[in-house]
Parts: sequence; C-alpha cells; structure tokens
Amino acid sequence: MEIKPLGDRIVVQPLEAEEVTKGGIILPDTAKEKPHEGKIVSVGRGKVLENGQIQALELKVGDRILYGKYSGNEIKTKDGKELLIMREEDVLAIVK
Repeated sequence: MEIKPLGDRIVVQPLEAEEVTKGGIILPDTAKEKPHEGKIVSVGRGKVLENGQIQALELKVGDRILYGKYSGNEIKTKDGKELLIMREEDVLAIVK
C-alpha cells in the first residue's frame, strides 16, 4: 500500500528504539522510549502560498530526520507497518 501525502506533509517510518543502553543493560519493550528519529518514505507536492504558487519541500524521500516527541499522526498500514504523517514544519533537523 502506497501513501501519497498532500500539500506540505510527509510520511515518516520511525526507526527502531535501541534495545541495549550504552552501559549494556537490555531494555524490555515496556521501557523503550518512543523514537524521535525516522526515515522519510513519501513527500507531498509542497506548500501552497497565498499567491497560488507551490513552494517545494526541502525534504526528500530517504532523508533521516529528527522530529518532536508529539509530532504527527500515527497510522498503521495493512502490512502492519507503523508510520507517521506530519507537516514539514514539525521536522527539527536532517541527520547526515
């Protein structure tokens, strides 16, 4: 199933949370923090400006990004994948 976001929205696949801390402690699923890093899997056309022109998005498919803790809306695909749909402005940074 392919999801095509509208306007200045993007679809993000959150990256898995780490299972082992730096000190070597293995974390159970209940103690894992929700990740704030993800990979963009789809982008919209861009933001429509007041004059009717479309401003292209700065982000592109494949970028690794950091986003806020409560950013976006969670969805689940038929395949069982958990994805986020958010606006470009919710992205804090691109990870290089």
